[in-house]
Amino acid sequence: MSNTAGDPGTALKAAGGVPTVRSVEKAFTVLEAFTNRERYLSLGTIAEITGLDKSAVQRLTRTLIGLGYLEQDPGTRHYCIGRRVLDLSFGYLQSNDLVERAAPVLIDLRKAARERVDLTLIDGNDILYVFRLQSKRETLHAALVGRRVPIYCSAGGRAIMARLPREVAEQMLDRSNPQPVTPHTLTDKAALMAEIDKARTRGFALQSEEWRLGELVVAAAILNREEMPVAAVHIAGSTTEWAPEDFAAKMGPLVLAAAQDIPG
Repeated sequence: MSNTAGDPGTALKAAGGVPTVRSVEKAFTVLEAFTNRERYLSLGTIAEITGLDKSAVQRLTRTLIGLGYLEQDPGTRHYCIGRRVLDLSFGYLQSNDLVERAAPVLIDLRKAARERVDLTLIDGNDILYVFRLQSKRETLHAALVGRRVPIYCSAGGRAIMARLPREVAEQMLDRSNPQPVTPHTLTDKAALMAEIDKARTRGFALQSEEWRLGELVVAAAILNREEMPVAAVHIAGSTTEWAPEDFAAKMGPLVLAAAQDIPG
């Protein structure tokens, strides 16, 4: 067995019984410091967020800049995510069979609904947007893939939980620790379970202004061969144009049919 104790670049530790490369963990910790924060971060801010010492952060940022995964403003010397990260995103989306199978169905759905159409995957306590077809009016954040939304205030998250055993859905809500995002966000567990039960009955979930003011969304779960939910299809509209139940009556059957047409 080789001795790696003196080499921090190859030092191993056991995490849940699985050996890991510590330096790789630190590099990704630095990259993840930029998640949901301002575009540019100083060296000190990165150290504070990650809990790493400044000398380690300096070495890691220098390496990541060399690889193209970070970039540095020449004036402020602050750091931002680099363009090479997009290569990884493209590679993931290009190789994802579900995205490939869903794309033609979502394109047809966009034509029928004439509203924004999204595909999300479940990831822990969040849903993750991986495919988006825009409507006539969108903000930048509503147009980007990679956006995370908590399952409890997402129509897609509720649609997915509605296809799971009730006790599993309750456990997921407990882990997600619901907090208000807008004045309309439901955080009471009983109220959330009532919405999930309604989605179980209707086959799709409806959410209005709980994540973004002025937006309402219907979503239905995509099931795999074992009848387990693996993703969700969404249709999003504006509260200036739709009353929630009118939107559900018009778009609910469309989103449900689309989700059933996509093999998970």
